[in-house]
Amino acid sequence: MAQKILVIDDNLNNLMLEGDLLEVAGFTVLSAENAAGGIAIAIRELPDVIIMDVRLPDMRGSVAAKILRSNPLTQAIPIVFVTASVMPGGREEIRGIANSGFIGKPIDTRSFAKEIAAFIQ
Repeated sequence: MAQKILVIDDNLNNLMLEGDLLEVAGFTVLSAENAAGGIAIAIRELPDVIIMDVRLPDMRGSVAAKILRSNPLTQAIPIVFVTASVMPGGREEIRGIANSGFIGKPIDTRSFAKEIAAFIQ
């Protein structure tokens, strides 16, 4: 059974690129264009890892991550923030979120799926 990855990003080009790279690597990909939709999918599907942009239209990715961490069903799912916010303040925003990581945009298409796979327990 393929491992499930949830990608949450409001940029459709990023959503499609990341999804395609992960599908080619053999993962089942779920997607959402906003934090609320992503949270609902995460609770329903319990993916093996969540990839999330920091800047989403309905709430910050860090806020969505804290909601996921407060739910017993999703609290242990690794969250990988994939964002162009590479400034120190942007990294500080996500630093305190347990079981999370960071990949800067633009992503390296040759290593992206392998980087994500490293977060799956």
